Amino acid sequence: MTKYEMLYILDAQLADEAKDALIAKVEDLVTKNGGVIEKTERWGVRKLQYPINYKSEGFYVLMQFEAEKSFVEELKRVIGITDGIIRRLITKR
Repeated sequence: MTKYEMLYILDAQLADEAKDALIAKVEDLVTKNGGVIEKTERWGVRKLQYPINYKSEGFYVLMQFEAEKSFVEELKRVIGITDGIIRRLITKR
């Protein structure tokens, strides 16, 4: 398995329960597909460099995990169609 790091931005206007649910959904997606989560850091609300979908702030989350390369493409697809997630970036560590 390969080590990855994913930084994703949630809509800052979401309620705390909704943010927790989205983070749990992403973590469950990784673990159910044979991945291992090393750690998840919640960076909190930060100002975006430029507006995205007319929003100027986002809730940043950094997740470090191990997974197969084939799963990462599926993760990109699912994150891309999930409401409440503004942006995501997955890099190999």
